[in-house]
Parts: sequence; C-alpha cells; structure tokens
Amino acid sequence: MSDDALKGYRGLARATLQKHGVSVWSNAEVHTATAHFKGIVLPRPETADDRHIVLKLDSGYNIGVAAESVTRITEHGRREAHYKIPEKEFPRDPHKPNITLFGTGGTIASRLDYRTGAVIPAFSPGELYGSVPELADICNLQTEKLFGIFSENMAREQYIRLAERIGSEIERGVDGIVIGHGTDTMHHTAAILSFMVQDSPVPIVMVGSQRSSDRPSSDAALNLINAVKAAAEGDIAEVVVCMFGPTSDEYCLLHRGTRVRKMHSSYRSTFRTIGDIPLAMIAPHYIKHLRDDYRRRRTDRNVTINTAFAEKVTILYYYPNMLPDVVDAVVEKGYRGIVIAGTGLGHVNKPLYGALRRAVDKGVHMYMTVQTLWGYVQMYVYETGREIMELGVVPAANMLPEVAYMKLCWALGQTDDRAEVRRIMLTPVVDETTEREPYNGYLVFQGAIPEVQEFLRNIKR
Repeated sequence: MSDDALKGYRGLARATLQKHGVSVWSNAEVHTATAHFKGIVLPRPETADDRHIVLKLDSGYNIGVAAESVTRITEHGRREAHYKIPEKEFPRDPHKPNITLFGTGGTIASRLDYRTGAVIPAFSPGELYGSVPELADICNLQTEKLFGIFSENMAREQYIRLAERIGSEIERGVDGIVIGHGTDTMHHTAAILSFMVQDSPVPIVMVGSQRSSDRPSSDAALNLINAVKAAAEGDIAEVVVCMFGPTSDEYCLLHRGTRVRKMHSSYRSTFRTIGDIPLAMIAPHYIKHLRDDYRRRRTDRNVTINTAFAEKVTILYYYPNMLPDVVDAVVEKGYRGIVIAGTGLGHVNKPLYGALRRAVDKGVHMYMTVQTLWGYVQMYVYETGREIMELGVVPAANMLPEVAYMKLCWALGQTDDRAEVRRIMLTPVVDETTEREPYNGYLVFQGAIPEVQEFLRNIKR
C-alpha cells in the first residue's frame, strides 16, 4: 500500500491497516475485543505516535483506537474529505456599518490540516462569509491578518502594532473593530490594549474560540457573530472580550478588558469578569446591558494611542518558603518592575524583606496584588502588610495581577520617575481598580451543596 494511501501512519498502526487492507479515507468499522467503532480512517499528523488509528465518527468527533487492540477492520467504501472552506464574495451594503476584523492567529473559522494536525484559520472575508454567512446580515466586513501566532507568543511587538492599526482604522472611519485572538492570553492583550488605546469612539471587541470549527461543539461561529454584532451595533466603546456566557449555545457576555480573566482550560464559558459584573449579554437578536457605566460610542474619530511598553517587568507569585534569591535574581537581570501576587490581603514572608528593600533601593518599582483574584489588597490590617509597605511595596487595590503587570509595563514605558509611575499605576484608566466590589461580583458555587444543587437543577448549564 502506498505512502499516500497511509498518510502519516507508521509502525504498528500502519502494519494494522495494511493487514486488513484498509487505507486513509476508508469508511470502516473497527472491531476490538471489547467494542467496535464506525467512521472514516483519517490521516495521521506527521508528529503523531505510531500506535493509534484515528477515526472520525458520524458525530464529528475524532477518536484514537489502539492498533494493538484491533481484531478486525471492515471497509464499507471510501469517503475522502475535502476540508476547503467555501469562499463566496462578501456582499456589501452601503446602509450597513463597516467593521474591520484583525487576525492575530486565533481560530475563528477553520479547517483541519490532517497532514500536520494543525487548524488552519479561514480569514478572508469570502472564507468567513462561506463559513458564517450570518455576518453579512450585520455589517460590511474587511479583514487583515496582522500575525499568525499562538497567543502565548503575543508580546511587545505585537501589542504595539495592534494598537497602532486600531488607531489607524478608527481614524479611517470604521464603525467598529473585532480582534480574533487565541484564548490563552486574550485577557492579557485586552488589558494592555485598554491602556494603549484610550477614549475610543467605537467598540473594540476581542473574540476567540475554545473549540475549533471542525468540532460539533465549536463555539467559534456564535462567538464571532456576537462579537461582530457588538462592534457593529453595540454602544460600548471600550476594549471588551466577547465569549460564551453559559456553556450552552445561548448567549455571549461582554467583559471589560481590565476585569476579565480566563478561568478554565477547556470550558466554552471560560471567561469571567472578576470582582465586578459583565457589561452586557449579547446574542444574534439582542444586546442586554447589565450596567450603564460604560464608555459610549461617539461619532468623532478622536482616539488616544499610547504604545509605551517596557519589557523588563515581571510577576512573582508568592508561595510559602520563597527564598530572597528569587527577588535578587530578577533585580540582577535588570528588571525595572515587579508585581507580586501575595497571599491574603497582600503578604509575603519576612525572609523576603531584605530582598524587597534591596530591590527598591536599586530603583525597582514594586506593586502588590492578591493571588485570590477577588478582593482588595489591604496592607494596613496586619503588621506584615504595614512592614512590606514601609519597604517600598505599593498596594494596587483590586487590580488583577495580570492587569497590574500590563499596566506597569505601560507605565515604565513612559517614565522611570517613582512618583509618576505611582500616579499612573494608582489612577484608574478603564476601571482596572474600582472603589468597591459589588455584592454579586464574587460568585463561586461549590458542587454537591444542597442549595447549589437545587439552583443548578433550575438553570441551563
């Protein structure tokens, strides 16, 4: 059997397919001693192991069957899949708003390259229209691929270019901007853009997907539709994140860019507003505002772009028995700013005091946040907190650690003057710190508790 007929298969898996006369794209029934599966034999990524046969089931999900467990494979014809996204010309309507969609590498609409196992995003307006035709009912769409990287590779260069392009598009006259972004660091980018792009007259909506478009449970299309609707029709002219609200395909939430965080590695409803409530609920047929203290859409083209960013800043997540050489090492490497995620109300152990003092004496700017995420730094309450403040560590109220990190990068990109950095850090720009946490700004349900179980029985999960 040719290499083309057994794309990507090696070793035991290849030998098993050859033994039963089955090749890639066979519509087959695979039997093992304990079960049998029906599906299409898929190619294997070049970097995959040589011990599994991969089937795409009728449900749309892929499974791997251990080759050593296979007792029989029966072929029922062939059904070669072509994963080219249909491309149609995106219709334009002079009466609809004009939206620009920037791509950074996140998966919005995609196909799967079975040669490499990589998800290939669809990104031209024609590809997006072919995948999500509902977009044409909302706006005139223009797309621009700025980067093609995983979100963990977003850094200073990408933040600056993205902010500058947002500014250019606003000045050009677009009615809203959507940013396709990987979910893993979307909240970091939302934070830095909130500082780099201020007083926008139009919505700036970040969107991604937890599950790629080739999966039946993908959230990509609904997230994209709702994000484009928020940019085209919404009144919230801030940097926001638009992602699933509940785990069901019901609505998305718009989260303020400085108060949002990814909270689960795989749930579609992974993004949560921390210490506050979301700005709005949004679905294809409605936008429901949950608060009214947001920055509103304007008709002017004025926007402030400040792309300052210092790279020598870090977060130190405090843990018991942390040794002072950790802080000393960071300072020796030339870091100018340190955000500490402290315990409780903003604490670290006493053995670190000397290192903190040495850091401050060398001009390092140090800010305290809480690793609990919810709640405020309150360093006046206990002796430990008061001592740490006397060393020169500044409490950062209820700023999230990642947001404080991004803001300190931005502040130190503008000045190294201690008083001015402190002023910038402690002056709210877009509600990165708030005067209080609303009573419903902290909700963490614990399963198995009777009242929680009763509540869950009455809601859609």
